[in-house]
Amino acid sequence: MKYDLIIIGGGPGGYNAAALAAKSGLKTALFEKNKLGGVCLNEGCIPTKALLYSANMLDSMRQSKKYGITIDGDLAADYKRINARKNKIVRKLVLGVNQKLQAAGVEVIEAEAMLTGSDGDHIHVVADGKEYAARDVLLCTGSETSIPPIEGLADSGYWTSREALDAKELPESIVVIGGGVIGMEFVSVYTSLGVKVTVVEMTPKILGRMDTEISTALMENYEKRGVTFLLNTKVISASTDGVTVQTADGETKEIKAERILLSAGRRAVTKNLGIEELGIALQRNAIVTDEYMQTSHPHIYAVGDVTGRSMLAHSAIRMGEVAVHHILGRKDDVMRYDAIPGVVYTHPEIASVGVSEDEMIERGTAYRVLKLPMTFSGRFVVENEGETGIFKVIVDGEDRIIGGQMLGNPASELIIMIGMAITERLTLEDLRKHIFPHPTAAEILHEVIYE
Repeated sequence: MKYDLIIIGGGPGGYNAAALAAKSGLKTALFEKNKLGGVCLNEGCIPTKALLYSANMLDSMRQSKKYGITIDGDLAADYKRINARKNKIVRKLVLGVNQKLQAAGVEVIEAEAMLTGSDGDHIHVVADGKEYAARDVLLCTGSETSIPPIEGLADSGYWTSREALDAKELPESIVVIGGGVIGMEFVSVYTSLGVKVTVVEMTPKILGRMDTEISTALMENYEKRGVTFLLNTKVISASTDGVTVQTADGETKEIKAERILLSAGRRAVTKNLGIEELGIALQRNAIVTDEYMQTSHPHIYAVGDVTGRSMLAHSAIRMGEVAVHHILGRKDDVMRYDAIPGVVYTHPEIASVGVSEDEMIERGTAYRVLKLPMTFSGRFVVENEGETGIFKVIVDGEDRIIGGQMLGNPASELIIMIGMAITERLTLEDLRKHIFPHPTAAEILHEVIYE
């Protein structure tokens, strides 16, 4: 069974690349061993956002008096119904992915696939004992939760995001190991739904390389809501009763909790893929790729989390487009990593793209920060009673936009403006020629570029 393109992995990078390839005239087969949609659709991005929406709605109802609305009676969250709605949304979107692939003419094969070698003209693949071949192969096998070597963790009944999303009931208390994006989004859900939350993070701040001012403001927001953050703190053991931690000054503490949520990062999935058969280069267990998403083998490409470059669904989608375009003969479309938006869907949201002020300080190169509270947007004031927010734009010595960060809803919808400005190498003067509709939250960009 021969194809122009075989894709291994049906997450956002894989299924979108498959549809594009098939529509472009390539005979395409997509192998997926679990569920179409990958981690993002089935146990990550989408189900988490479904929970977050319900939690945020509850928060809004609790604050309704700020907006002149009185709700009689007690408010209560029915987690079983919230969970059922989440599952319904996932089923609907998985069906949509199936329909998209069928409409494009992609052959979907539900099996685990492995590379077995090359004869010079074709790459060979085996799945369920059957042999397949293709001129090009695209690897989209994603990532999995990193499990640190913590004493007692295996017997503690800990959750990863998968178990947390499958849970039918909420714990009364939880320790979240890791203050990254995934951890903080679950913190947002649990806090809104009344769970006592403690976050243990090894580094001096939450959210990794996210702008310090933004991440600190978010942490302070959640501290006011009752979340305990233990920074510069290491988990040294775990049990069914909670965790034992060690602080930066060597102090040992016991944190009691009904559940442990492990959110200490993710690692590329490259095992049992057969890449060693073709000598594909790895770096820190991730597949090395060039600007066209080619691996060290000219007819094998890799996109998404398995490359270790940018573990985001939208990054994977763009990488897949670049790979397919290169297979089709386009040499002018390359992958760029300087304008990939990152969003944390907490309440309020935060978002970032390009360089941060922290990075520019590390580089020691000329830059300027333009910054305003989000309240300079009338629409933001109308919709976010009592909130202030932050909007930052970073420009270089030529006033060219090179980064942006924001705290406040709807940051996830606004960040693309800065991303497009970076991609198109726009200056402040270029942006000043654009007309922003009034009243919109997006007007904050118009305000800040005149600072």
